[in-house]
Amino acid sequence: MASAAVDDRPLTADMLAAHLAEGCKPESRFRVGAEHEKFVFRHGSNATVPYEPDGIKALLTGLMQFGWQGVYEGETLIALERNKANISLEPAGQFELSGAPLETIHEICAETRSHLEEAKAVADPLNIGFLGLGFAPTWTRAECKIMPKGRYVIMRRYMPLVGGKGLDMMLRTCTVQANLDFSSEADMIEKFRVSLALQPIATALFANSPFVEGKPTGILSNRANVWTDTDPDRTGMLRFVFEDSFNFETYARYALDVPMYFVKRGHKYIDVAGQSFRAFMAGELPGLPGEKPTLGDWSDHLTTLFPEVRLKQYLEMRGSDSGPASRICALPALWTGIFYDKAALAAAWDLCKAWAPESREKLRVDAVRLGLKAEVEGRSARDVAVDMVAIAKEGLKRRARLNAGGVDETGFLSELEEIADSGMTPADRLLELYHGPWKGDVSQAFEDFAY
Repeated sequence: MASAAVDDRPLTADMLAAHLAEGCKPESRFRVGAEHEKFVFRHGSNATVPYEPDGIKALLTGLMQFGWQGVYEGETLIALERNKANISLEPAGQFELSGAPLETIHEICAETRSHLEEAKAVADPLNIGFLGLGFAPTWTRAECKIMPKGRYVIMRRYMPLVGGKGLDMMLRTCTVQANLDFSSEADMIEKFRVSLALQPIATALFANSPFVEGKPTGILSNRANVWTDTDPDRTGMLRFVFEDSFNFETYARYALDVPMYFVKRGHKYIDVAGQSFRAFMAGELPGLPGEKPTLGDWSDHLTTLFPEVRLKQYLEMRGSDSGPASRICALPALWTGIFYDKAALAAAWDLCKAWAPESREKLRVDAVRLGLKAEVEGRSARDVAVDMVAIAKEGLKRRARLNAGGVDETGFLSELEEIADSGMTPADRLLELYHGPWKGDVSQAFEDFAY
């Protein structure tokens, strides 16, 4: 979902959890937001695309003809906004649509389709294409072009200090994400636990990145694997979410202890990487001595946490590889069917409530490598996925949000049903192509899977 305006109110300790709780809303106001990233490449060479000339800046500028408004960092065009949606500039030029909060999956698919049509209309004359995979299949880090955005300079310096794959996360991954609402603290807790426990199943269903630098790695989601070695302070399965004491305040305390990246003042990003938000609260931040944070600073800090499910004023599902347009719609359909129907949410919790913490952690690791062949508590991930998709489908049936033709939202799950029933992830299909028609040439992905 598109970000809110910056709030420059002085921050107090009481406001930390209260800010998160402000996301509570009645079910009648529940919305769904979909986000997806895609790689940008030059047709013919399959090379990465620079900011300029004839690159990412030209894409952003060209899209303004469709009513998008520019967002600038100083004089640098870094994003676009339109009707509560946002197109953002990712570290190596990955092109991201953060969709508006919408009522139905029908609307999300229409928004996605419109965006892809507009993007293609601008990209074609520039000889630019878009690729939907979870990890760049052929590029090295050195081949990736760096975008001119202040926060990324800080993150690129800090990432190698705390993990081995943080730069890969920034430069060579793409994800699809779904953002959903909660009505109360209790509702948030239930949804957080269900989605965090089942996030590795979503990782398996959407696994779509078996290649790195032109070769299979033995891992089905190299995007998800990156997060296992990015920064342990801000990633992972958050065991405390499953403890009886968990609430908004617990998450705020966790966020408070995650080291900072930056503080933004105007268009300038001030490097405070590794420094403490607690010290900031006390006016003792080494990078800004004597200054205390605003609520806008807290909001910025929350965006620098990267657990498998992230809490802001809504819940973000972060466990899935990018893919074709059909799966961009499938992810919000999956979680909407589970989250926005009480019986479905209860049934989904029944799937995973007895899993031990060690089992959840192991499933996260194994799903990255084995996909639907992973196991948890004596069941295959494939069997859990079949149940999970079926639960979501029943939830969407009961939700009964129809399009103009009288069709409900369940059709958006058809691809996930096929994946779960077959036990073959998208990555498994890619490997079949690699060992078959592609004859070991991963560059064929730029032709076969371009938008």
